[in-house]
Amino acid sequence: MTTTNKEELTKKVENVIEQIKPYLQADGGDIRFVNITEDNVVNVELLGACGSCPMSQMTLKNGVEQAVKKAIPEIKSVESI
Repeated sequence: MTTTNKEELTKKVENVIEQIKPYLQADGGDIRFVNITEDNVVNVELLGACGSCPMSQMTLKNGVEQAVKKAIPEIKSVESI
């Protein structure tokens, strides 16, 4: 992946995450974009209530990952670090 492509992809991912944030913040949580790997895996950090919630992996996979992959099909997955 070229630097330009990675920068464009990063901006797209950050935009989608910004759209998701209010829903997580409404429940006392938050999300922070960390990076995108060379194989198009997005790493995020779940914060606040989301960081310790037993349902956080379901939120991550069924909410965040689906939204990101729907908006940006080249993303393979979203992982919490």
